[in-house]
Amino acid sequence: MTMLWLNLCVVFSFGLIARYFASFRVADGTILSVRPHKGLIGAAFVSLVLISGLRANIGDTFFYKHIYETNDFTWEYIFEQNDIGFGVLQKVLQTFVSTDPQIMVFTSALITNMLIIFVLYNNSRMIELSLYVYITGGKFLVSMNGIRQMLAAAIAFTAIKYVMNGNWVKYSLIILTASLFHQSALVLLPVYFIVRFKAWSMQTVVMIVCSLLLVVGFEQFSSILYTALDDTQYGHYKNFTEGGANILRVAVDGIPIFIAYLGRHRLREIFPKSDYIVNMALVGFIFMMIATQNWIFARFSLYFSLYQLILISWLIKIFRKQDQRLIYFGILICYLGYFFYENVITLNIEYRSDFFIR
Repeated sequence: MTMLWLNLCVVFSFGLIARYFASFRVADGTILSVRPHKGLIGAAFVSLVLISGLRANIGDTFFYKHIYETNDFTWEYIFEQNDIGFGVLQKVLQTFVSTDPQIMVFTSALITNMLIIFVLYNNSRMIELSLYVYITGGKFLVSMNGIRQMLAAAIAFTAIKYVMNGNWVKYSLIILTASLFHQSALVLLPVYFIVRFKAWSMQTVVMIVCSLLLVVGFEQFSSILYTALDDTQYGHYKNFTEGGANILRVAVDGIPIFIAYLGRHRLREIFPKSDYIVNMALVGFIFMMIATQNWIFARFSLYFSLYQLILISWLIKIFRKQDQRLIYFGILICYLGYFFYENVITLNIEYRSDFFIR
């Protein structure tokens, strides 16, 4: 864990200093956007990529490295797989770069973190807070576990611009590209029409009520869903028996949304397009609620949880100015506690690398 703690300190510090030297776009006395110092954000990015890309373990890393080492990525083999985008990426790396599996791990980390930071740079109010929650909230660790899906989620995350602007064609093209790396990204296609409405309207109430009904009637819902998935690559999920998501994880996702509801009017004033971010985060929370019945549904929440990183960075500003410092440090402490609980107490994460001194 030493390298993960060090990474947290480095990334947060560079993010904080980058915002201190940021440029601002102001209209009518209100800050509309913040552009942190690119060089300092670049330093935070380098830290994330080095820690993730040079790892030797965590989650499915060994499995992915083994596949890269033992398979010859011919076109025939690639098109036999369901997620051909990742196969093409591996073929390109094997052919033109190296057969060393660490290259695949490093490249995946590079692309994933580059896309996520690009979106945060352009949309976060306090980027250091977004980066801090990216690590302490568990998304960074997930990027080292589910490589393909997190890569797909990062690609899909870049479609945020077209959610806000209402460009369905460009949005769908990005989602289809993401689905080449993990087909579950296709769930984002219909979601576009679900989130393109004012947050906390009647549609929001319907979404929440439906999710509660799904949780209560999960057995009936799951039997229908698994029947529909039976002949797909996800048909084996019906045999998944590892239980539901931790209720603490649900609370971590739910509290920022609840705060956003309380300060919804102020949030719209300072961030006019926040409704789309709130709606995306709310859909992720709904998936987490369903995941309390079966953990596998938490996989879908991954595509939406990245929007929480943007939402949290704006929540500070909905409070009174004299309270903002207290809320800011409260968020830091709470997420640090969650990071320690999840990674040290629950998962007992041990980070290993062949490139760093233990």
